[in-house]
Amino acid sequence: MNDNYLRSLVDKINTAVIQINFGEDPAELYDPIRYIMALGGKRLRPLLTLLGYSLWKDNPEEAITPALAIEVFHNFTLMHDDLMDKAPLRRGQITVHEKWNGNTAILSGDVMLVKAYDLLLEAPSHQLKIIIQEFNKCAAGVCEGQQLDMNFENRQLVSQEEYLGMIRLKTAVLIGFSLELGALLAGAPAEAGKQLYSFGVNIGLGFQLQDDLLDVYGDKDKFGKQVGGDIISNKKTFLLINALALAKGDIASQLDYWLDKEFFNPKEKVAAVTAIYDRLEIRQLTQQKMEEYFQAGFQTLEQLDASPKRKELLHQFTEQLIMRDK
Repeated sequence: MNDNYLRSLVDKINTAVIQINFGEDPAELYDPIRYIMALGGKRLRPLLTLLGYSLWKDNPEEAITPALAIEVFHNFTLMHDDLMDKAPLRRGQITVHEKWNGNTAILSGDVMLVKAYDLLLEAPSHQLKIIIQEFNKCAAGVCEGQQLDMNFENRQLVSQEEYLGMIRLKTAVLIGFSLELGALLAGAPAEAGKQLYSFGVNIGLGFQLQDDLLDVYGDKDKFGKQVGGDIISNKKTFLLINALALAKGDIASQLDYWLDKEFFNPKEKVAAVTAIYDRLEIRQLTQQKMEEYFQAGFQTLEQLDASPKRKELLHQFTEQLIMRDK
C-alpha cells in the first residue's frame, strides 16, 4: 500500500480543516468548534470518502470540501455525546462542556451541523439532492443509535440483536455513508454506491466489536484509552451482553455480584469480570462475530464493479485498520 499517498491525503484533509471558516463573533460560540476540530483524530471518514471517490476518478482532492462535511458532522456528534455521557476527556484533552459549559457545547454543536450542510453544498448541483437525502437518512440514524444506547443504560437486559442494531446506527452507518458519498461525488452507478455503503457498514460493525474487545483485552499504551473501562462502568457491550446470556449457576452469581457492587477496587473488578469472560469464551465469540462482519464487507468489495487496482488500495487500508494492535 502507498502509505505516503495516504499520508498526503490526510495532510490535505487536515490543512482543509484548518481553513474552514466557521465564524468569529461571538468567540464563545466559534472557539469551541475550532478547539474540537483541532483535537485531531484519524480523519477516517473523510479519508474513506476520498478513497471511495478514487475508485472511479483521479484527483480525489476535488472531493475534499464535501468530504469535510462528514468530519464536521462526526465531531458535532462527539461534542453532544460527550455532554450526554458527562465525559471529561476527548482524545486526551478536556471536553468542550468541561472547558466551557453544557449550553455552549449544545449551541456550538448546532452550528457545526449547519456548517456540515454548507460544506455539502459544494457537491455538484446535479447530485446534491440525493447526497442531502442520503446524508439526512444517515444523520437521523446516528441520532437513533445514540438514543438506543442511552435507553440500554436503564435496561437490565439487552439482546445481542438489539446491541448490533444500535451500533449499526450509532457507528457503522456513518462509515458506510462516507464511502457512498465518495461514489456519489465520482458519479458512480447507484448500485455501486450502495455496495460501498454495505461494505462500510459491515466494516464499521466489525470495528465496534473490535473496540469492545480491545477495551478488555487490549494493551493500554497501544489502545489509547483505559483498558477495562467498559467493565468498570457496567457498559452493555457485546461481551457483557453475551456473558449475561451464557452465564449459569455460580458464574452467573459472580457476574451479578460485580455488576451490583457499588463500591469496589477497579482493578479487582476488571480482573474478576475478565476471568468470567475467559471461562465463558466470550473473547472467542466476539472475535468470531467480528470476523464475520469483516469477511462480509470484503466479499461485497470484491463484487464491486471497479478497477481491481483501485480497490486494492481501499482493501489494504481497511486491512491496516483491522490489524491495529489487538
